[in-house]
Amino acid sequence: MELIFLGTGAGVPSPERNVTSIALTLHDERGTMWLFDCGEATQHQIMRSPLKLSRLEFIFITHLHGDHIFGLPGLLTSRAYQGGKTPLTLFGPPGLRDFVETCVMLSGSHIGYELNYVEVQEGVIFQDDQFTVECGLLEHRIDSYGYRIVERDIPGTLLKDKLVADGIPPGPIYRQIKMSKAPVEYEGRMIDPREYVGPAISGRKLAIIGDTRPVRKSVELARNVDVLVHEATFALDKEMLAHQYYHATSVQAARIAAEAGARELILTHISSRYQGDEAERLVKEASNIHSRVYAAYDGYQHPIRRKNQEQGDS
Repeated sequence: MELIFLGTGAGVPSPERNVTSIALTLHDERGTMWLFDCGEATQHQIMRSPLKLSRLEFIFITHLHGDHIFGLPGLLTSRAYQGGKTPLTLFGPPGLRDFVETCVMLSGSHIGYELNYVEVQEGVIFQDDQFTVECGLLEHRIDSYGYRIVERDIPGTLLKDKLVADGIPPGPIYRQIKMSKAPVEYEGRMIDPREYVGPAISGRKLAIIGDTRPVRKSVELARNVDVLVHEATFALDKEMLAHQYYHATSVQAARIAAEAGARELILTHISSRYQGDEAERLVKEASNIHSRVYAAYDGYQHPIRRKNQEQGDS
């Protein structure tokens, strides 16, 4: 599971930063990727990355401002030409379907795969045996949503040495023991999986907060996540400007991360006034409040590690 930032700027593109889009790769988990927002030129950014549109499963839109959705029509039509045949689902505020279908109709475009829409409301919007996705309403000039993604816990490590010591040699029975919650029969014996499987491994948690002023809902969505991605349009000295335009500062994002107990904080949606190394100013400000802070840039890749993994693990 890894985040790849395709656009990290605010409002309009700049020579350094495209407008907002973030990919979540789930190649090992489900052979797909998810996309959060799709600003103008997102498909160009994907071409410069290791991502493939044919693997795109879901797109989650935070809100309907142009810098978050103007890349959708081109990307959706290009996906068909790049081998995308599987169904694709778009999650987002009311009006998303009208926007996409109007663009497709007026341009005479053709989408040769099943395209589904889910108009989001606060609460759980997707759930299967691997992931749960929840969204919450934030505070912006129009309805804007943050997303919380939770991976299900996975079975613990199989205690192979103990199995061998108890006369159970390697074979298909090992998988049955690891995956079963009930006793498993083996050569007339009933094997209790709890004796041979270590504690369950906690699933990873991620929150992506769209454009917003600092609000309580952001803390709730980010509670105990491994990674919080939060907009940080402005530095601390522009707090009044941030409030006026319904955005957040680096310090406000850090306060939310600290209160929520987020392990890592990634700042994005950065104003074009912070060019080059000036973005590090945002990191320094936030680091006074939260210890693990990163400033995203276009092309930045950030693995989402389990809490028991060392920094060098993949």
